Amino acid sequence: MTKTVERPPAARVRPVKAPSPAGDRRRRRLTDHLRAYGFLLGGLVCFALFSWYPAIRAVVIAFQKYTPGSDPEWVGTANFTRVWQDPEFAAAWRNTLTFTLLALLIGFAIPFVLALVLNELRHAKAFFRVVVYVPVMIPPVVSALLWKWFYDPGAGLANEALRLLHLPTSNWSNGADTALVSLVIVATWANMGGTVLIYLAALQSIPGELYEAAELDGANLLQRVRHVTVPQTRFVILMLMLLQIIATMQVFTEPFVITGGGPENATVTVLYLIYKYAFLYNDFGGACALSVMLLALLGAFSAVYLRLTRSGEEAAA
Repeated sequence: MTKTVERPPAARVRPVKAPSPAGDRRRRRLTDHLRAYGFLLGGLVCFALFSWYPAIRAVVIAFQKYTPGSDPEWVGTANFTRVWQDPEFAAAWRNTLTFTLLALLIGFAIPFVLALVLNELRHAKAFFRVVVYVPVMIPPVVSALLWKWFYDPGAGLANEALRLLHLPTSNWSNGADTALVSLVIVATWANMGGTVLIYLAALQSIPGELYEAAELDGANLLQRVRHVTVPQTRFVILMLMLLQIIATMQVFTEPFVITGGGPENATVTVLYLIYKYAFLYNDFGGACALSVMLLALLGAFSAVYLRLTRSGEEAAA
């Protein structure tokens, strides 16, 4: 009996597709570009309507006598002169700059130290990250109201804790000497969670070989932080410092909710004064003039800061 050997089917020869002409490629490229710009259009429209247009409009109103419902009147630099001569003007800038300095001294080092501690933990890392980030998830007004009760001189939790420890109580946000520091503590607690996570991500990107080499050279913990951690996270530290300065120069929620600018104008900030001009004095020209001053100061500071940091990096390289 002879066996029939089955032959495999002949391989199918696929026809070679001719390359598409140059016109088709250009048409597909144009279609891709139009689709991409279409997706970007929504974001550009939102920025134009809710960011760029209000900023340009504010610059224009800064040179006008403007009241809603009436025709604006050009007054030149009269708004800037009137705002400059306001007795609250100097107090607002002094309080804002003091708040920014205190926030750098108190609120800039704490997130970095917390990130170092979290980076060294071996257990429950996720739990402590959530605990640190919880204040960021609380609405700012709710957070300020909680601290306002916490600072209450009578039944507030802060003074109750001091009494239990047999320590002298404080007026906290009700005292002219302690109000600004109290607001810095609130702002630091409410906003440090995001900064801690950014630092933690930067720390985890540092190669472990650098720490191992430092340990072999006999470096202790502080020396490893100084010679390894800080240089490796220098760019993140500088950028977060710039962002924190810009944010603290625009502090508003804490003075508005907790102290109302008091006591004795001890917590009136530039943004709070802008609010008073616009919604209490109905002087939108003065409010926009103050806004333009703040914008010019922060823009000039950012340009100089970035220039200096770039020069420092080029010199180090």
